[in-house]
Amino acid sequence: MADFKKDAQELLDAIGGKENVNAVSHCATRMRFVLDDPSAADKERIEDIPSVKGTFTQAGQFQVIVGNRVADFYNEFSAISGLEGVSKDETKKAGQQNMNSLQRIMAALAEIFTPLIPAIIIGGLILGFRNVLEAVEFGFLGGQTIVETSQFWDGVNAFLWLPGEAIFHFLPVGITWSVTRKMGTTQILGIVLGITLVSPQLLNAYGVEEILAGDVNQWNFGFFQLDMIGYQAQVIPAMMAGFLLVYLEKWLRKFIPEAISMIFVPLFALVPTVFVAHAVIGPIGWQLGIWLSQGVQWGLTGSFNWIFGFVFGGLYAPLVVTGLHHMTNAVDLSLVAEFEQTILWPMIALSNIAQGSAVLGIIWMHRGNEKEQQISIPAMISAYLGVTEPALFGINIKYVYPLVAGMIGSAFAGMTSVALNVASFNIGVGGLPGILSIIPQYWIGFLIAMAIAIVVPIALVILFEKKGILTKWENDQLPVPKLGN
Repeated sequence: MADFKKDAQELLDAIGGKENVNAVSHCATRMRFVLDDPSAADKERIEDIPSVKGTFTQAGQFQVIVGNRVADFYNEFSAISGLEGVSKDETKKAGQQNMNSLQRIMAALAEIFTPLIPAIIIGGLILGFRNVLEAVEFGFLGGQTIVETSQFWDGVNAFLWLPGEAIFHFLPVGITWSVTRKMGTTQILGIVLGITLVSPQLLNAYGVEEILAGDVNQWNFGFFQLDMIGYQAQVIPAMMAGFLLVYLEKWLRKFIPEAISMIFVPLFALVPTVFVAHAVIGPIGWQLGIWLSQGVQWGLTGSFNWIFGFVFGGLYAPLVVTGLHHMTNAVDLSLVAEFEQTILWPMIALSNIAQGSAVLGIIWMHRGNEKEQQISIPAMISAYLGVTEPALFGINIKYVYPLVAGMIGSAFAGMTSVALNVASFNIGVGGLPGILSIIPQYWIGFLIAMAIAIVVPIALVILFEKKGILTKWENDQLPVPKLGN
């Protein structure tokens, strides 16, 4: 830990001193600061510290990338500064003082969907694997699918539908739980609310023919009836119901005495919310979801869909930087619920690949720079596996032109993907493994788009650096940039 003492002192001075720190914590690789005056932080000085691998600001927090030994660095920083850390949640809360209303909304959406992403990714992989087992006809099997020729794999395919159904059909349970978790209310009530949206008592939301035919059971209250329809895989109704529960519970706690709050707050929060969810919120949210998915689907399949693909593909990386990319989870899930596939998600995987390829171009151009490779090589691998933040914040934004190269490559890859109607069954793992979630008949199209996402960013990084385009250096013979001393 002693080897961080000098660097920790330098960081304290460079962020404006102890008096400029409102809150500090750390995560797996980064120091997280909420600064009273963010402009007082000297980013160039901080990035020259040997232990620091980059900086960026997100969700109102000034974040300093240290690496896997961030806990040791944090302990040394705490000892030198005398600042006691707080939890990451408390840091996020303090960071909201530096955020505008839109940023607060986006941060809230991010915190709702982030805990669900591991399950959604696993579900996408499961559906992709089942797709290979039951939908792909192999020539060496006589033009049959794997499940048609093997009882074992037929059993595996049937068994995997158990977790697959649990993840996607019962997604509203996870959403309502995550909303209550984020808003700090009673989480078990959120879980129960979610279950009431997907209960086996209700007609499955996928029973479109029964719904259109009016063959739906009803709750009969005498003077009015209410259809017993479930909201399996529906995102918007679950979010709206979750927030109603949260605000109703908070409001009730202001008026109900604490002595009886354990009984009456859950009762008067949950039951009315369940009723309103089925009578008002559910139908409205479902219709909003249909309009949203139909609008996006129109853009993805219309006469000018290639423009949509070009724009979305090019702008997805900046969406990640701002945190707005979490909105695409709701759109993707709405598309899947409405059309049983999504053309949007493959472009996200291609954007991951493009940003990773831009880093690969930097690795090639700066080969021999061991200091930089400590950041660039792991960042490239991470992006190729679907997580682009290390690539974006550690390399591409720092040098600007790799970010632009990746955006251009992603734009052309997205345009190609949409033009070829490449679709996936659901959200899956991003990056290169993303092909596992693509519908098999679109694999060739995805591979073509993937080749574009790899080749174009690398070529542009080489061109930009050699020609001095969008670089931070003025001479034509660019030195090998270094991160630190």
